[in-house]
This record gives sequence, C-alpha cells and structure tokens, in this order.
Amino acid sequence: MAFMTPISSQIWDMKYRLKAGDGAAVDKTVEESWHRVARALAEPEKDPGPWREEFYRALEGFQFLPAGRILAGAGTDRHVTLFNCFVMGRVPDDMAGIFDQLKEAALTMQQGGGIGYDFSTLRPKGAPVVGVDASGPLTFMDVWDSMCRTIMSAGFRRGAMMGTLRCDHPDIEAFIDAKQDPGRLRMFNLSVLVSDDFMAAVKADRSWDLTFGGVCYKTVSARELWDRIMRSTYSYAEPGVIFIDRINKANNLAYCEEIFATNPCGEQPLPPYGACLLGSINLASLVRAPFEEHAALDIEALGGLVATAVRLLDNAISISRFPLAAQKQEAEDKRRIGLGVTGLADALIMCRARYGSEPANALTASWLAALRDAAYRASVSLAEEKGAFSLFEAEPYLAGETVSQLPEDIRADIARHGVRNALLTSIAPTGTISLLAGNISSGVEPVFSYSYRRNLLMPDGSRKTETVSDYAYRLYRELKGEHTPLPDYFVDAQQLRPSDHLVVQAVAQKYIDSS
Repeated sequence: MAFMTPISSQIWDMKYRLKAGDGAAVDKTVEESWHRVARALAEPEKDPGPWREEFYRALEGFQFLPAGRILAGAGTDRHVTLFNCFVMGRVPDDMAGIFDQLKEAALTMQQGGGIGYDFSTLRPKGAPVVGVDASGPLTFMDVWDSMCRTIMSAGFRRGAMMGTLRCDHPDIEAFIDAKQDPGRLRMFNLSVLVSDDFMAAVKADRSWDLTFGGVCYKTVSARELWDRIMRSTYSYAEPGVIFIDRINKANNLAYCEEIFATNPCGEQPLPPYGACLLGSINLASLVRAPFEEHAALDIEALGGLVATAVRLLDNAISISRFPLAAQKQEAEDKRRIGLGVTGLADALIMCRARYGSEPANALTASWLAALRDAAYRASVSLAEEKGAFSLFEAEPYLAGETVSQLPEDIRADIARHGVRNALLTSIAPTGTISLLAGNISSGVEPVFSYSYRRNLLMPDGSRKTETVSDYAYRLYRELKGEHTPLPDYFVDAQQLRPSDHLVVQAVAQKYIDSS
C-alpha cells in the first residue's frame, strides 16, 4: 500500500507481524495485522462484530497507531502484556525487599514491559547498616542494569528502565555524574526528582540540605547543584529533570495516589505498579487538501477517531495479560490510558504552517484541545455504558487542577455519569510506529530531516542501512513535482531555534494529563 516504505515493511515484519514458532508468517499483509488487532480488542464488547469493523477502520491507513505492545501482542495468544511500560513498587530499604523488587522487574521485562523505579528509598553510601556501611542506591542500580542486559523483551525490543532519585538524597551528586563513567548504567534513563522547594532555593541562591531518614549528610549550594545537573545533561544527555511536585499537584488522581517515577521514556508519570497503555492519532492522515491555501485538519474526523481510539484502548486493559497481580489491580482500578498524537510537524507542513510559528502554535492548540475534549466526552459515554473507574469520586476528581480546566459541559457530564478512564492523554515519542506509518514526523517533534540514512539492527545482529524520507516531503514531491522548490514552511530540526521546539512542547503539555 502507499504508506508502506521499505523501512516500514521491515519494521512491520521484524516487530509487529505475527509469525509461527518456526518463523513462518501468519499475518500475510499489514491489513491482516490490523484485522488481528481489531478482532482481539473487540472481544470485550457485548456485540463484537460491529466494533471489529470500527476498530479496523481506525487502524486502516495508519490513522490510529496503537503502541507497539498492542500491535505485536493483541490476538496472538502469547504470554505478553499489551502495556508498553510500568512503574514498579517502592524499593524497601532492606536486602530481601530489594531483591524481591529485582525479581518483579525481571518478570515484567520478560513479558515486554519497560520499567521505572525510584531509588530514593535506599539509604546513602556510607550510612550505617548492621555490621557494615551501606553501599548506596547506585550500586543496586548496577545490579538492575546487569539484569536488564541479560533479558530480551518480547519481540525485538531490549529492556528499558528509568531510574529516579530525589534532589535532596545524599547520593544525588554521584547520581548526576553516573553516566560519565563509560559503560555504567547504560540500560537506564536517569532523572532527578526536583521539588518546588529546591527550585525556590535555586532561584534564591540558597543552601540545600541532602538528607535521609531525618539526618542531614551534607549541605550544598542549590544553584551549584542545579548547574551540575545542567552541565551533565548538556555533555552526556543525562540526567533528565522531573518536576515531581508539579506532577502530583496536576494529577487527576492526587486524591488517591502519589507519583515517584515515570516510564522509561518519561511521557507518563505513574504510581507504584502503574502502567502506560499508549496510542497515537496520526494527525497527518487527517489533513484535507494538503499544501493548498484551504488545507485544514478535519476536526469532525478527529473527534470520531478519538472516540474509537478511547474505546479500543479501554478494551485493551480488559484483555491484556499482566506480569504481576499488583499491576493488573492498578490498571483495572483506574483504567488510565495514554492517547496522544503523532505526525504533528507533518500536519503543520501540510497546512502550510511553519513549525514553531504563531500560526502553527495556534493550530496545535486547537487540534490538541479538540482531541482532549473528544477523549473526555468518549470516556464519559463509556462510563454511562460500562461504569466509571472504580476509584472515581466526583468531588475530588472535579476539583483536580487538570480537570478543572475542562469545558463546563464536560465537567457537568462527569459529575452526572463519572468517567471511565481516570487519565486519558499522553504524548509519547512514537519513534518506531511513526516509521511504520511511512515515516511521519514523530510525536510533537519537528521533522528530523527530510531524507537521511538509518541503520537497522536485524534479528541476526547484523546492521542494514536504509534511506528514509519524511512523509510530508514525499507527498509534496508527489503532488507538486520532484524539482519544485520547497516553500519556507518546510523546516527540519537543523533549521529551528531551540525555543521553537520548547514552545510547541509547552503548547502540547497544556492539553495533556499528568498521567
């Protein structure tokens, strides 16, 4: 089909195509993969038939892109989870509890889930333990790192982990510097949990106490510690920063959970045993009359597609396997999903809007507001039909910072009927599924480059190089001619100011749950 480029076909074949144990293809075409997924996700319905067709229409042409675990696992009868990533339980500060958590991590990654952990609960290096001094959280993170290296997640997906540490932990300086040691913690993404108090101390250039268990181990300059994070991030791309107090304040479920970590890619802050179930609307597929003066995104089609996607993802919760009983309980109690977008930059180009410009930002805001509102309306409708999530309490839920910003008619409907899914929206990186869909621009990122060479890791360990071109670029050449000069609204990441991307991220975040 027109969307499938050579690299798209390879990714589908390696990652998402159902094959028998001997390697023989069960899914003969990508359309058969869509039918497989649609059949499986329609099963929880009282009358699955019509929903099989509805889900297939959403998947067809890569309009809706469920995350990789759903594409690879739904309808396969394999013992894998449909959830991409999990945040694991709190790590107890004792040897037995630490290795119980290591076991849970291994079982989760074995089924294809990435994991996130907060190691702030472990006492710092040199703290007293019976008969010895503690080795600190980083040494135990080394154990997790070694375990992860030995496990191949389901399909062709290496295990991935997020490790977090609070900004006031006594070992925070060693945590910040950890990736400067070649080869250390390479299976982890690292992020510092930054509190509001710390940021206030940075702004006021005050001192900052590093404490554990009520004991102050060291006092540092808050601003110097912040600068240390920034220098490491600039030089080594790690650690990231998670504004944990802001996340907990904005969380729809602040009344019944506390968040300490995120999934490995960082798009979903999650409570202990929380999981991210992801899917993305392909905005580029919804642009009508691309590159013409009257080019526009079909908002009515967006609303219908969002409603179908919410139902599909909600059903995925019902049919998924879970590595641990605690993960299943958490998912079923709150039914959180992460519906987002991909192809934003391509859709803006197709609407003749330069990424990062005021017109583009206005379009982004209007599209994402429409997606958010359609998602909540769909979830309220599902609550009427199937019941609200079990921990729903109208008064604290409606008082939440994020929910209070919804249109009044949606808030009124939530008060009457509840909502099926506690949290609904999330912007994922979508790197691989965007390539699968013909190399549309990923997530809310700018186009990386209109044409480049990409190395593919093959199942036998060898590498293959493919030329990759952007979807909007190819479509423009197809419609306007191979040698027509590119208009000025065609810009890639190399042509943008850093602030252009930051502004787009800020616009997008306004419409995303702190899920």
